Amino acid sequence: MKKIIILTILFFSVSMAWSQIPSADVKTLDGKTINTSTISNDGKPIIISFWATWCKPCVKELSAISDVYEDWVDETGVKLIAVSIDNARSMKRVAPYVNGKAWDYEVLLDPNGDFKRVMNVVNVPHTFLIDGKGKVVYQHTSYADGDEEELYELVKKLAAGEKIE
Repeated sequence: MKKIIILTILFFSVSMAWSQIPSADVKTLDGKTINTSTISNDGKPIIISFWATWCKPCVKELSAISDVYEDWVDETGVKLIAVSIDNARSMKRVAPYVNGKAWDYEVLLDPNGDFKRVMNVVNVPHTFLIDGKGKVVYQHTSYADGDEEELYELVKKLAAGEKIE
């Protein structure tokens, strides 16, 4: 029994310390299939935010970041990828929704939940901060006003070469 517990702990610790973003097939808004293991940002930070059109806190978080995103990119080079978990029936609404919000993010569709599963996402919003080597260094679920400011402080630390623990 002790061995099973130790192996389980090791499995979960290793699964959250990926050397690169886990592999899953997702779709772009124009219908192309890409593999998430190819996501990169030339060694700069990446924010991956799982969201859905029906999730009010998700939309609130992405809208709050949208207001300052251009400055974030100019100052740190960060890239935000918004991953919609809308299912196959509702994913047709994602592109018009994103265009209506004028979000400047790369938006991916995960209608089967494959990427969501490999990233251990249970509830949305679920936001990950990835360092330039593809390692998850921070994550949070839900959203409260001001969470984007804390996220940006961490992005600035990463961009400056500091470690986040």
